[in-house]
Amino acid sequence: MKRIFLFILTNILVIATVTIITSLLGVQHWVGAYGINYESLLIFCLIWGFVGSGISLLMSKFMAKSMMGVKIVEANGPYGELVMKVHQMARQAGLSKMPEVGVYNSPEVNAFATGPSRNNSLVAVSTGLLQQMNSDEVEGVLAHEVAHIANGDMVTLALIQGVVNAFVMFFARIAAFALSQAMRGNSDNERSNSSPMLQMVMVMVFEVAFGFLAMFIVAYFSRIREFRADKGGAQFSSRAKMIAALRKLKTRIDYVDDSQDTIKAMKISSKKGLMSFLSTHPSLDDRIAALERA
Repeated sequence: MKRIFLFILTNILVIATVTIITSLLGVQHWVGAYGINYESLLIFCLIWGFVGSGISLLMSKFMAKSMMGVKIVEANGPYGELVMKVHQMARQAGLSKMPEVGVYNSPEVNAFATGPSRNNSLVAVSTGLLQQMNSDEVEGVLAHEVAHIANGDMVTLALIQGVVNAFVMFFARIAAFALSQAMRGNSDNERSNSSPMLQMVMVMVFEVAFGFLAMFIVAYFSRIREFRADKGGAQFSSRAKMIAALRKLKTRIDYVDDSQDTIKAMKISSKKGLMSFLSTHPSLDDRIAALERA
């Protein structure tokens, strides 16, 4: 129930914010008597795209703590060594404010970094990872997560997602409008063929189609950031420790929970063939090979 409530709350915030902004800017009505007002439509879609990803980014730490059950740990507690390692690496990375460090109870072997900015971030680690990895391997994982924060990966991916969402909406509405115009036989049946319901259905169909194509773009940039984070992790710990962590992950694929794909940074993708282009993470073999070549 908590996850459902948070999901609904996030969507209410997005819709309310977008409604207010588009009303103030007067871009809610982008179809006029002479067709599409492309400037209004583009502004409308950019607002929807960026507000949605922006609110998700701002709420990312709160959502991670609430949905994953992440408990923040302190340097003077039982996970003190974990906290000190993260903070040491964060100082190496030049972060002015130390990330929060959290642990969540799960048998999966995983960790993730999240947060709206470099100076407002969270590194979370599963109990399964702490139980099944040695100290060097854990250090490699932590270094990878700190590298994500140092690289500003959360913000970068949110911006990319916002742009992609905006253009999916933009071109879907243009395509739906063009199709509705083409379907008009004559003035007698114009009313039935241009009904709001039909227009809405066509927009949804085109959004699904263009959204699927856009997934390839987002996944491509996500894979690039993983290679960069691996390289950064090797700098903040060592290449040997980073490779050791990835090799251990390779032996623990079955422990990774696919249900939380959107917020995991060390998530392993096992897709093969064409579907590998939709993977947010490169294969572990490719990541290990890239580090060995470095």
